[in-house]
Amino acid sequence: MDNRYAVILAAGQGTRMKSKLYKVLHPVCGKPMVQHVVEEVSKLQLNQLVTVVGHGAEDVKQQLGPTSEYVLQAEQLGTAHAVMQAAKYLENKEGTTVVICGDTPLITSETMASLLEHHEQTNAKATILTAKADDPTGYGRIVRNEEGHVNKIVEHKDASDEERSITEINTGTYCFDNKALFETLSKVSNDNVQGEYYLPDVAEILKNQGEIVSAYQTASFDETIGVNDRVALSEAERLMKKRINTIHMRKGVSIIDPDNTYISADAEIGRDTIIYPGTMIKGEVKIGDDCVIGPNTEIKNCEVGDRTVIRQSVAHDSEIGNDVAIGPFAHIRPSSIIGNEVKVGNFVEIKKSSMGDRSKASHLSYIGDAEVGKNVNLGCGSITVNYDGKNKFLTKIEDGAFIGCNSNLIAPVTVGEEAYVAAGSTITNDVPGKALSVARARQVNKEDYVDRLSMNKNS
Repeated sequence: MDNRYAVILAAGQGTRMKSKLYKVLHPVCGKPMVQHVVEEVSKLQLNQLVTVVGHGAEDVKQQLGPTSEYVLQAEQLGTAHAVMQAAKYLENKEGTTVVICGDTPLITSETMASLLEHHEQTNAKATILTAKADDPTGYGRIVRNEEGHVNKIVEHKDASDEERSITEINTGTYCFDNKALFETLSKVSNDNVQGEYYLPDVAEILKNQGEIVSAYQTASFDETIGVNDRVALSEAERLMKKRINTIHMRKGVSIIDPDNTYISADAEIGRDTIIYPGTMIKGEVKIGDDCVIGPNTEIKNCEVGDRTVIRQSVAHDSEIGNDVAIGPFAHIRPSSIIGNEVKVGNFVEIKKSSMGDRSKASHLSYIGDAEVGKNVNLGCGSITVNYDGKNKFLTKIEDGAFIGCNSNLIAPVTVGEEAYVAAGSTITNDVPGKALSVARARQVNKEDYVDRLSMNKNS
Protein backbone atom coordinates (compact mmCIF):
# COMPACT_ATOMS: atom_id res chain seq x y z
CA MET A 1 0.00 0.00 0.00
CA ASP A 2 1.25 3.48 -0.90
CA ASN A 3 1.95 6.08 1.75
CA ARG A 4 -1.25 7.87 2.67
CA TYR A 5 -1.67 11.45 3.81
CA ALA A 6 -4.66 13.65 4.56
CA VAL A 7 -5.21 17.39 4.53
CA ILE A 8 -8.22 18.71 6.42
CA LEU A 9 -9.42 22.16 5.41
CA ALA A 10 -10.55 23.89 8.61
CA ALA A 11 -9.60 27.53 8.11
CA GLY A 12 -12.96 29.07 7.21
CA GLN A 13 -14.43 31.43 9.78
CA GLY A 14 -17.98 30.37 9.00
CA THR A 15 -19.57 33.82 8.98
CA ARG A 16 -22.93 32.34 7.99
CA MET A 17 -23.04 30.44 11.29
CA LYS A 18 -23.48 33.83 13.02
CA SER A 19 -21.48 32.52 15.97
CA LYS A 20 -18.56 33.33 18.24
CA LEU A 21 -17.57 29.66 17.99
CA TYR A 22 -15.20 28.65 15.19
CA LYS A 23 -17.25 26.89 12.51
CA VAL A 24 -15.69 23.42 12.53
CA LEU A 25 -15.98 23.31 16.35
CA HIS A 26 -19.78 23.38 16.27
CA PRO A 27 -20.91 20.02 17.65
CA VAL A 28 -22.90 17.35 15.87
CA CYS A 29 -24.31 14.79 18.32
CA GLY A 30 -22.06 16.24 21.01
CA LYS A 31 -18.78 16.13 19.09
CA PRO A 32 -17.20 18.97 17.06
CA MET A 33 -17.60 18.54 13.30
CA VAL A 34 -13.86 18.49 12.68
CA GLN A 35 -13.41 15.81 15.36
CA HIS A 36 -15.82 13.54 13.45
CA VAL A 37 -13.78 14.09 10.28
CA VAL A 38 -10.42 13.46 11.95
CA GLU A 39 -11.60 10.26 13.64
CA GLU A 40 -12.96 8.85 10.38
CA VAL A 41 -9.99 9.80 8.18
CA SER A 42 -7.57 8.47 10.82
CA LYS A 43 -8.99 4.96 10.27
CA LEU A 44 -7.27 4.97 6.85
CA GLN A 45 -3.86 4.19 8.43
CA LEU A 46 -2.38 7.55 7.49
CA ASN A 47 1.32 8.33 7.49
CA GLN A 48 0.56 11.96 8.24
CA LEU A 49 -2.42 14.22 8.90
CA VAL A 50 -2.22 17.97 8.34
CA THR A 51 -5.00 20.34 9.40
CA VAL A 52 -5.18 23.78 7.81
CA VAL A 53 -6.43 26.29 10.35
CA GLY A 54 -7.13 30.00 10.32
CA HIS A 55 -8.90 32.33 12.68
CA GLY A 56 -9.46 30.49 15.98
CA ALA A 57 -6.54 28.16 15.30
CA GLU A 58 -5.66 27.60 18.95
CA ASP A 59 -9.15 26.30 19.77
CA VAL A 60 -8.94 23.77 16.93
CA LYS A 61 -5.46 22.65 18.01
CA GLN A 62 -6.69 22.23 21.58
CA GLN A 63 -9.62 20.13 20.39
CA LEU A 64 -7.66 17.82 18.09
CA GLY A 65 -4.41 17.69 20.05
CA PRO A 66 -1.34 15.87 18.73
CA THR A 67 -3.29 13.70 16.27
CA SER A 68 -2.45 16.23 13.54
CA GLU A 69 0.17 18.63 12.29
CA TYR A 70 -1.11 22.19 11.85
CA VAL A 71 -0.52 24.89 9.27
CA LEU A 72 -1.97 28.39 9.25
CA GLN A 73 -3.86 29.93 6.37
CA ALA A 74 -3.74 33.53 7.55
CA GLU A 75 -5.83 34.82 4.62
CA GLN A 76 -8.64 32.75 3.12
CA LEU A 77 -7.63 32.86 -0.55
CA GLY A 78 -9.35 29.68 -1.68
CA THR A 79 -9.14 25.92 -1.28
CA ALA A 80 -6.02 25.47 -3.44
CA HIS A 81 -4.26 28.18 -1.42
CA ALA A 82 -5.28 26.35 1.77
CA VAL A 83 -3.79 23.02 0.62
CA MET A 84 -0.63 24.88 -0.47
CA GLN A 85 0.02 25.72 3.18
CA ALA A 86 0.62 21.99 3.85
CA ALA A 87 3.61 21.95 1.48
CA LYS A 88 6.17 22.14 4.30
CA TYR A 89 4.98 18.75 5.56
CA LEU A 90 3.97 16.94 2.36
CA GLU A 91 5.76 18.43 -0.65
CA ASN A 92 7.89 15.93 -2.65
CA LYS A 93 6.61 12.92 -0.70
CA GLU A 94 5.53 9.82 -2.63
CA GLY A 95 2.01 8.60 -1.96
CA THR A 96 -1.65 9.51 -2.04
CA THR A 97 -3.31 12.46 -0.32
CA VAL A 98 -6.96 12.82 0.64
CA VAL A 99 -8.22 16.40 0.90
CA ILE A 100 -11.40 16.82 2.91
CA CYS A 101 -13.28 19.73 4.45
CA GLY A 102 -13.57 19.95 8.22
CA ASP A 103 -17.26 20.87 7.96
CA THR A 104 -18.39 17.50 6.50
CA PRO A 105 -19.07 15.59 9.74
CA LEU A 106 -21.05 12.75 8.15
CA ILE A 107 -18.28 11.44 5.89
CA THR A 108 -17.26 7.86 6.77
CA SER A 109 -13.95 6.04 6.59
CA GLU A 110 -15.63 3.39 4.41
CA THR A 111 -16.44 5.97 1.74
CA MET A 112 -12.94 7.45 1.87
CA ALA A 113 -11.43 3.95 1.62
CA SER A 114 -13.54 3.27 -1.48
CA LEU A 115 -12.40 6.59 -2.93
CA LEU A 116 -8.75 5.63 -2.39
CA GLU A 117 -9.29 2.17 -3.87
CA HIS A 118 -10.95 3.63 -6.97
CA HIS A 119 -8.13 6.16 -7.30
CA GLU A 120 -5.52 3.41 -7.25
CA GLN A 121 -7.43 1.09 -9.62
CA THR A 122 -7.84 3.78 -12.28
CA ASN A 123 -4.19 4.96 -12.05
CA ALA A 124 -5.53 8.49 -11.70
CA LYS A 125 -3.52 11.51 -10.60
CA ALA A 126 -6.69 12.98 -9.10
CA THR A 127 -10.01 11.43 -8.09
CA ILE A 128 -13.08 13.41 -7.10
CA LEU A 129 -15.65 12.13 -4.63
CA THR A 130 -19.02 12.72 -6.22
CA ALA A 131 -22.63 12.09 -5.28
CA LYS A 132 -26.00 12.09 -6.98
CA ALA A 133 -28.09 15.02 -5.78
CA ASP A 134 -31.88 15.15 -6.02
CA ASP A 135 -31.52 18.90 -6.39
CA PRO A 136 -28.04 19.74 -7.75
CA THR A 137 -28.69 23.50 -7.82
CA GLY A 138 -25.62 25.40 -6.68
CA TYR A 139 -23.24 22.46 -6.92
CA GLY A 140 -20.43 21.96 -9.42
CA ARG A 141 -21.43 19.32 -12.02
CA ILE A 142 -19.21 16.41 -13.04
CA VAL A 143 -18.97 16.05 -16.82
CA ARG A 144 -17.52 12.63 -17.70
CA ASN A 145 -15.81 11.57 -20.94
CA GLU A 146 -16.39 8.39 -22.94
CA GLU A 147 -14.09 6.36 -20.68
CA GLY A 148 -16.08 7.46 -17.63
CA HIS A 149 -13.30 9.70 -16.33
CA VAL A 150 -13.77 13.37 -15.55
CA ASN A 151 -13.78 15.67 -18.55
CA LYS A 152 -14.47 18.80 -16.49
CA ILE A 153 -16.10 20.20 -13.40
CA VAL A 154 -18.43 23.03 -14.28
CA GLU A 155 -19.83 25.38 -11.65
CA HIS A 156 -23.59 25.87 -11.61
CA LYS A 157 -23.41 29.52 -12.66
CA ASP A 158 -21.19 28.64 -15.64
CA ALA A 159 -23.11 25.53 -16.74
CA SER A 160 -25.18 25.23 -19.91
CA ASP A 161 -28.76 24.01 -19.69
CA GLU A 162 -27.57 20.54 -20.72
CA GLU A 163 -24.86 20.54 -18.03
CA ARG A 164 -27.31 21.77 -15.41
CA SER A 165 -29.40 18.66 -16.04
CA ILE A 166 -26.49 16.55 -14.72
CA THR A 167 -27.19 15.33 -11.17
CA GLU A 168 -23.68 14.06 -10.33
CA ILE A 169 -22.06 16.77 -8.23
CA ASN A 170 -18.64 17.56 -6.79
CA THR A 171 -18.68 16.98 -3.01
CA GLY A 172 -15.45 18.87 -2.30
CA THR A 173 -13.53 15.76 -1.19
CA TYR A 174 -10.57 14.74 -3.34
CA CYS A 175 -7.80 12.20 -3.69
CA PHE A 176 -4.48 13.14 -5.36
CA ASP A 177 -1.12 11.72 -6.22
CA ASN A 178 0.76 13.74 -3.60
CA LYS A 179 3.72 14.87 -5.74
CA ALA A 180 1.44 15.78 -8.66
CA LEU A 181 -0.78 17.75 -6.28
CA PHE A 182 1.96 20.01 -4.95
CA GLU A 183 3.64 20.39 -8.36
CA THR A 184 0.32 21.51 -9.84
CA LEU A 185 -0.80 23.83 -7.03
CA SER A 186 1.77 26.42 -8.09
CA LYS A 187 0.14 26.54 -11.54
CA VAL A 188 -3.33 27.40 -10.23
CA SER A 189 -4.48 30.92 -11.10
CA ASN A 190 -6.77 33.23 -9.17
CA ASP A 191 -8.07 34.83 -12.36
CA ASN A 192 -11.74 34.52 -11.44
CA VAL A 193 -14.57 36.61 -10.03
CA GLN A 194 -13.65 35.83 -6.43
CA GLY A 195 -9.91 36.24 -6.92
CA GLU A 196 -9.32 32.90 -5.19
CA TYR A 197 -7.25 29.79 -5.89
CA TYR A 198 -9.61 26.83 -6.37
CA LEU A 199 -8.67 23.20 -5.78
CA PRO A 200 -10.79 21.83 -8.68
CA ASP A 201 -8.44 23.75 -10.99
CA VAL A 202 -5.71 21.26 -10.02
CA ALA A 203 -7.79 18.47 -11.52
CA GLU A 204 -8.37 20.50 -14.69
CA ILE A 205 -4.67 21.26 -15.10
CA LEU A 206 -3.79 17.58 -14.64
CA LYS A 207 -6.41 16.54 -17.22
CA ASN A 208 -5.05 19.08 -19.72
CA GLN A 209 -1.61 17.55 -19.20
CA GLY A 210 -3.02 14.20 -20.34
CA GLU A 211 -3.33 12.69 -16.85
CA ILE A 212 -6.33 10.63 -15.75
CA VAL A 213 -8.80 12.45 -13.50
CA SER A 214 -11.27 9.95 -12.11
CA ALA A 215 -14.49 10.21 -10.11
CA TYR A 216 -15.92 7.90 -7.47
CA GLN A 217 -19.66 8.32 -6.86
CA THR A 218 -20.73 7.49 -3.32
CA ALA A 219 -24.17 5.98 -2.85
CA SER A 220 -24.89 8.32 0.07
CA PHE A 221 -25.42 11.99 -0.72
CA ASP A 222 -26.12 12.58 2.98
CA GLU A 223 -22.52 11.73 3.88
CA THR A 224 -21.20 14.55 1.78
CA ILE A 225 -23.19 17.52 3.06
CA GLY A 226 -21.15 20.48 4.24
CA VAL A 227 -22.29 22.63 7.14
CA ASN A 228 -22.24 26.35 6.46
CA ASP A 229 -25.12 27.61 8.60
CA ARG A 230 -27.37 26.58 11.48
CA VAL A 231 -29.95 25.04 9.13
CA ALA A 232 -27.35 22.66 7.68
CA LEU A 233 -26.02 22.01 11.19
CA SER A 234 -29.50 20.92 12.27
CA GLU A 235 -29.76 18.61 9.25
CA ALA A 236 -26.35 17.08 10.01
CA GLU A 237 -27.48 16.53 13.61
CA ARG A 238 -30.64 14.77 12.41
CA LEU A 239 -28.76 12.50 10.03
CA MET A 240 -26.00 11.69 12.51
CA LYS A 241 -28.55 10.94 15.24
CA LYS A 242 -30.37 8.56 12.91
CA ARG A 243 -27.09 6.83 11.99
CA ILE A 244 -26.02 6.39 15.62
CA ASN A 245 -29.44 5.17 16.78
CA THR A 246 -29.62 2.68 13.89
CA ILE A 247 -26.22 1.24 14.82
CA HIS A 248 -27.36 0.68 18.42
CA MET A 249 -30.67 -0.89 17.38
CA ARG A 250 -28.87 -3.29 15.04
CA LYS A 251 -26.65 -4.30 17.96
CA GLY A 252 -29.64 -5.22 20.13
CA VAL A 253 -30.70 -2.02 21.87
CA SER A 254 -34.42 -1.17 21.88
CA ILE A 255 -35.02 2.52 21.19
CA ILE A 256 -38.73 3.19 21.56
CA ASP A 257 -38.77 6.50 19.67
CA PRO A 258 -35.51 7.10 17.72
CA ASP A 259 -36.63 10.56 16.60
CA ASN A 260 -36.69 11.70 20.24
CA THR A 261 -33.61 9.90 21.54
CA TYR A 262 -30.18 11.55 21.46
CA ILE A 263 -27.08 9.36 21.80
CA SER A 264 -23.50 10.56 21.46
CA ALA A 265 -21.14 9.01 18.93
CA ASP A 266 -18.96 7.70 21.78
CA ALA A 267 -21.65 5.86 23.74
CA GLU A 268 -21.60 2.09 24.27
CA ILE A 269 -24.91 0.39 25.12
CA GLY A 270 -25.43 -3.29 25.91
CA ARG A 271 -27.97 -5.72 24.50
CA ASP A 272 -31.60 -5.72 25.56
CA THR A 273 -31.31 -2.29 27.10
CA ILE A 274 -34.42 -0.19 26.46
CA ILE A 275 -34.18 3.54 25.82
CA TYR A 276 -37.37 5.54 26.26
CA PRO A 277 -38.16 8.87 24.55
CA GLY A 278 -36.62 12.14 25.68
CA THR A 279 -33.37 10.47 26.72
CA MET A 280 -30.07 12.25 26.08
CA ILE A 281 -26.86 10.21 26.37
CA LYS A 282 -23.90 12.57 26.12
CA GLY A 283 -20.15 12.16 25.92
CA GLU A 284 -18.39 8.93 26.82
CA VAL A 285 -21.11 6.77 28.33
CA LYS A 286 -21.05 3.01 28.82
CA ILE A 287 -24.34 1.30 29.67
CA GLY A 288 -24.60 -2.44 30.32
CA ASP A 289 -27.14 -5.08 29.31
CA ASP A 290 -30.84 -5.22 30.24
CA CYS A 291 -31.05 -1.64 31.51
CA VAL A 292 -34.05 0.68 31.27
CA ILE A 293 -33.15 4.30 30.57
CA GLY A 294 -35.72 7.09 30.47
CA PRO A 295 -38.07 8.53 29.66
CA ASN A 296 -36.68 12.07 29.87
CA THR A 297 -33.30 11.14 31.31
CA GLU A 298 -29.88 12.74 30.79
CA ILE A 299 -26.71 10.68 31.25
CA LYS A 300 -23.31 12.24 30.60
CA ASN A 301 -19.85 10.63 30.93
CA CYS A 302 -21.09 7.81 33.14
CA GLU A 303 -20.53 4.09 33.41
CA VAL A 304 -23.72 2.16 34.17
CA GLY A 305 -23.83 -1.57 34.99
CA ASP A 306 -26.33 -4.24 33.99
CA ARG A 307 -30.07 -4.33 34.80
CA THR A 308 -30.09 -0.77 36.10
CA VAL A 309 -33.15 1.48 35.77
CA ILE A 310 -32.78 5.27 35.47
CA ARG A 311 -36.08 7.13 35.03
CA GLN A 312 -36.67 10.87 34.59
CA SER A 313 -33.29 11.65 36.12
CA VAL A 314 -29.90 13.26 35.50
CA ALA A 315 -26.52 11.57 36.01
CA HIS A 316 -23.14 13.16 35.21
CA ASP A 317 -19.54 11.95 35.48
CA SER A 318 -20.27 9.06 37.82
CA GLU A 319 -20.16 5.28 38.18
CA ILE A 320 -23.42 3.40 38.68
CA GLY A 321 -23.49 -0.33 39.45
CA ASN A 322 -25.70 -3.30 38.59
CA ASP A 323 -29.37 -3.64 39.54
CA VAL A 324 -29.63 -0.02 40.64
CA ALA A 325 -32.92 1.90 40.64
CA ILE A 326 -32.62 5.67 40.14
CA GLY A 327 -35.49 8.12 39.95
CA PRO A 328 -37.85 9.43 39.10
CA PHE A 329 -36.43 12.96 39.43
CA ALA A 330 -33.08 12.09 40.99
CA HIS A 331 -29.81 13.93 40.35
CA ILE A 332 -26.48 12.08 40.38
CA ARG A 333 -23.85 14.81 40.29
CA PRO A 334 -20.17 14.36 39.30
CA SER A 335 -17.72 12.09 41.12
CA SER A 336 -20.36 9.83 42.62
CA ILE A 337 -19.96 6.06 42.88
CA ILE A 338 -23.19 4.11 43.26
CA GLY A 339 -22.77 0.42 44.20
CA ASN A 340 -24.92 -2.56 43.23
CA GLU A 341 -28.62 -2.93 44.16
CA VAL A 342 -28.76 0.65 45.40
CA LYS A 343 -31.97 2.65 45.38
CA VAL A 344 -31.87 6.40 44.74
CA GLY A 345 -35.47 7.56 44.79
CA ASN A 346 -37.43 10.62 43.80
CA PHE A 347 -35.96 14.04 44.53
CA VAL A 348 -32.68 12.65 45.86
CA GLU A 349 -29.46 14.47 45.01
CA ILE A 350 -26.09 12.75 45.34
CA LYS A 351 -22.84 14.68 44.85
CA LYS A 352 -19.22 13.51 45.13
CA SER A 353 -20.34 10.59 47.28
CA SER A 354 -20.15 6.82 47.34
CA MET A 355 -23.04 4.52 48.21
CA GLY A 356 -22.29 0.89 49.07
CA ASP A 357 -24.22 -2.12 47.82
CA ARG A 358 -27.91 -2.37 48.78
CA SER A 359 -28.07 1.05 50.41
CA LYS A 360 -31.16 3.20 49.95
CA ALA A 361 -32.03 6.88 49.82
CA SER A 362 -35.63 6.58 48.76
CA HIS A 363 -36.84 10.17 48.74
CA LEU A 364 -36.13 13.84 49.35
CA SER A 365 -32.49 13.62 50.47
CA TYR A 366 -29.23 15.44 49.77
CA ILE A 367 -26.07 13.31 50.06
CA GLY A 368 -22.97 15.39 49.41
CA ASP A 369 -19.29 14.65 50.17
CA ALA A 370 -20.23 11.41 51.88
CA GLU A 371 -19.03 7.84 52.18
CA VAL A 372 -22.10 5.68 52.67
CA GLY A 373 -21.46 2.00 53.42
CA LYS A 374 -23.43 -1.11 52.53
CA ASN A 375 -27.01 -1.81 53.61
CA VAL A 376 -27.54 1.74 54.86
CA ASN A 377 -31.04 3.21 55.00
CA LEU A 378 -31.29 6.98 54.63
CA GLY A 379 -34.78 8.01 55.69
CA CYS A 380 -36.88 10.59 53.92
CA GLY A 381 -35.35 14.06 54.12
CA SER A 382 -31.93 12.93 55.40
CA ILE A 383 -29.25 15.49 54.66
CA THR A 384 -25.48 15.52 54.93
CA VAL A 385 -24.66 19.09 55.89
CA ASN A 386 -21.31 19.33 54.12
CA TYR A 387 -20.65 23.09 53.90
CA ASP A 388 -19.90 25.57 56.68
CA GLY A 389 -19.81 28.62 54.44
CA LYS A 390 -16.10 28.30 53.65
CA ASN A 391 -15.16 24.61 53.38
CA LYS A 392 -16.69 21.25 52.48
CA PHE A 393 -16.39 18.35 54.96
CA LEU A 394 -16.88 14.59 54.79
CA THR A 395 -19.69 12.52 56.30
CA LYS A 396 -19.14 8.79 56.89
CA ILE A 397 -22.05 6.41 57.38
CA GLU A 398 -20.81 2.89 58.03
CA ASP A 399 -22.38 -0.43 56.98
CA GLY A 400 -25.86 -1.23 58.21
CA ALA A 401 -26.57 2.16 59.76
CA PHE A 402 -30.14 3.50 59.86
CA ILE A 403 -30.68 7.25 59.49
CA GLY A 404 -34.17 8.31 60.53
CA CYS A 405 -36.32 10.70 58.55
CA ASN A 406 -35.54 14.41 58.52
CA SER A 407 -32.06 14.01 60.06
CA ASN A 408 -29.19 16.42 59.57
CA LEU A 409 -25.65 15.03 59.75
CA ILE A 410 -23.31 18.00 60.34
CA ALA A 411 -19.94 17.15 58.73
CA PRO A 412 -17.31 16.18 59.60
CA VAL A 413 -19.09 13.35 61.36
CA THR A 414 -19.14 9.54 61.39
CA VAL A 415 -22.13 7.33 62.07
CA GLY A 416 -20.82 3.92 63.14
CA GLU A 417 -21.69 0.45 61.91
CA GLU A 418 -25.32 -0.58 62.54
CA ALA A 419 -25.97 2.62 64.50
CA TYR A 420 -29.39 4.27 64.60
CA VAL A 421 -30.10 7.98 64.28
CA ALA A 422 -33.54 8.93 65.53
CA ALA A 423 -35.86 10.79 63.20
CA GLY A 424 -35.59 14.56 63.36
CA SER A 425 -32.08 14.53 64.85
CA THR A 426 -29.31 17.00 64.11
CA ILE A 427 -26.06 15.07 64.62
CA THR A 428 -22.95 17.11 65.41
CA ASN A 429 -20.80 14.41 67.06
CA ASP A 430 -19.77 10.92 65.99
CA VAL A 431 -22.24 8.12 66.69
CA PRO A 432 -20.66 4.86 67.95
CA GLY A 433 -21.46 1.59 66.21
CA LYS A 434 -24.77 -0.04 67.29
CA ALA A 435 -25.71 3.06 69.32
CA LEU A 436 -28.96 5.00 69.11
CA SER A 437 -28.42 8.74 68.80
CA VAL A 438 -31.26 11.11 69.62
CA ALA A 439 -30.43 14.78 69.03
CA ARG A 440 -33.64 16.72 69.44
CA ALA A 441 -35.59 18.44 72.22
CA ARG A 442 -37.74 16.18 74.40
CA GLN A 443 -41.44 16.36 73.48
CA VAL A 444 -43.55 18.50 75.79
CA ASN A 445 -47.37 18.38 75.68
CA LYS A 446 -49.25 21.41 77.08
CA GLU A 447 -52.56 20.11 78.36
CA ASP A 448 -55.69 22.23 77.73
CA TYR A 449 -53.55 24.79 75.92
CA VAL A 450 -56.17 25.52 73.26
CA ASP A 451 -58.80 26.30 75.86
CA ARG A 452 -56.51 28.77 77.59
CA LEU A 453 -55.94 30.50 74.25
CA SER A 454 -59.69 30.65 73.74
CA MET A 455 -60.23 32.71 76.94
CA ASN A 456 -58.80 35.73 75.24
CA LYS A 457 -60.56 35.34 71.90
CA ASN A 458 -63.18 38.07 72.45
CA SER A 459 -61.30 40.34 74.77
